[in-house]
Amino acid sequence: MMDSIEIAKLLPHRYPFLLVDRVVELELHKKLVGYKNVTANEDFFNGHFPGHPVMPGVLILEALAQACALLAFKSTGFSQDEYVIYLMGIDGARFRKPVVPGDRLTLTAEVVKAKSVVWKQRGVATVDGQVVAEGEFLATIARRNGKTP
Repeated sequence: MMDSIEIAKLLPHRYPFLLVDRVVELELHKKLVGYKNVTANEDFFNGHFPGHPVMPGVLILEALAQACALLAFKSTGFSQDEYVIYLMGIDGARFRKPVVPGDRLTLTAEVVKAKSVVWKQRGVATVDGQVVAEGEFLATIARRNGKTP
């Protein structure tokens, strides 16, 4: 549905902070499902934690936020050349299980409410069908020049 090349065209993030590898399901204005392949050579595993690698929770939330941004961008049709999506807040973030090298992190974003340029979405990250992290994400779409659309 969306490969890493198309994702990179929509999001301003680049490696190592582009955390969505592929989108496999997209229902505009409703839901997006994508994934991140977690590999042993990720830079953050060098320090988190030596001998016991665990993906940092904040990066799992960042991956979910990026999935939410992709859903908003695709749903609105705004041009990524003129607009950017800024994260405004995360509510109710919870971490349930560690994510380790070799896991495939499935990222699900669902629209809770979208009003003009402000989007509230629920994000759930799973590994093998088990929830590892979740939260509600609030974001806004803004012109790259700082003006409201």
